[in-house]
Amino acid sequence: MKTIGIVAIGRNEGERLRRCLESVIGASVTVVYVDSGSTDGSVAIAREMGAQIVELDMARPFSAARARNEGFQHLIQVAPDTEFVQFVDGDCEIVANWLRTAADELTAHPEYAVVCGRRRERFPDASIYNKLCDIEWNTPVGEAKACGGDSMMRVKAFKEAGGFDASVIAGEEPELCFRLREKGWKIMRLDADMTLHDAAMTRFGQWWKRNVRGGHAYAQGAHMHGSSQSKYNVRQTISNWVWGLALPLLIVICLGLPLFIVIPAFFTRGISLLLLAMYPLLAARVRGHGRRRGMSNTDARTWAIFIVLGKIPMALGQLKFTVSRLFGRTPQIIEYKHPSPPPTTAVHV
Repeated sequence: MKTIGIVAIGRNEGERLRRCLESVIGASVTVVYVDSGSTDGSVAIAREMGAQIVELDMARPFSAARARNEGFQHLIQVAPDTEFVQFVDGDCEIVANWLRTAADELTAHPEYAVVCGRRRERFPDASIYNKLCDIEWNTPVGEAKACGGDSMMRVKAFKEAGGFDASVIAGEEPELCFRLREKGWKIMRLDADMTLHDAAMTRFGQWWKRNVRGGHAYAQGAHMHGSSQSKYNVRQTISNWVWGLALPLLIVICLGLPLFIVIPAFFTRGISLLLLAMYPLLAARVRGHGRRRGMSNTDARTWAIFIVLGKIPMALGQLKFTVSRLFGRTPQIIEYKHPSPPPTTAVHV
């Protein structure tokens, strides 16, 4: 276990951070907590619990990628013999035995750069948005293209790839995994529980912002690596542009044409209805994919509806990135969470 180090990052996670650190403090591992300008006492909590503390300089733009990089650098300074680093978000709790399971897998397979497991929502029934997160986390077991914010990485591979790109404000893990795979490393998702996550997402506005952030991530990733052989993020970006922006605009135009041009209203509105009918067809297709992944009929239907609806904020996130790039603006993080007391009913793993 002494070959493992922990880098936890957070911003105003409060008691969620306490649970996170309690899951690793005392496990004979070096724990580094990186704080991004919290105002809720998170730093005091981490210091009280015995974690190494890194406070980001707020004069520079901050991101999860930058926080993880600075946490990693501090970890290597205080524990230079670290072979594997477990990255974890401050709103997550690491499940018992995960660290040993992940380290054993990396030791047995020197070609693996990253291993991750099943992230579960702590309160999946607190809101439909938490439930959607829990569905999202349940990705297929085996070799993968990317990992999430919680994963164990081989220090050698992380250094070879140059760490996270601090300019990427969302989707920094898939972007790093893309570069690792380009260098011949493998990403593996294990059939094992890894973390409990507390999304604390109870409002539609939070879900909307999270999807705006996701769209920004797709657009930035496609801009960085879209010309690669694998066309990184290009398909997803085009899909969001079409379903989230182009078709809605076309529907609005068709509905409004009869007001300004002498065109039979029934003709243009008929086109609008035809275009609108494409969305249920897309939802049915997504639902079928969910069922093939093993989702229940209810979960697959819910997931499909929100995937289709999410195309709109995704497109807006892509538009946000495009405008920022055209005007030379530095991207700013998009936050969807609010510091709030967690629900009282938990799931048990």
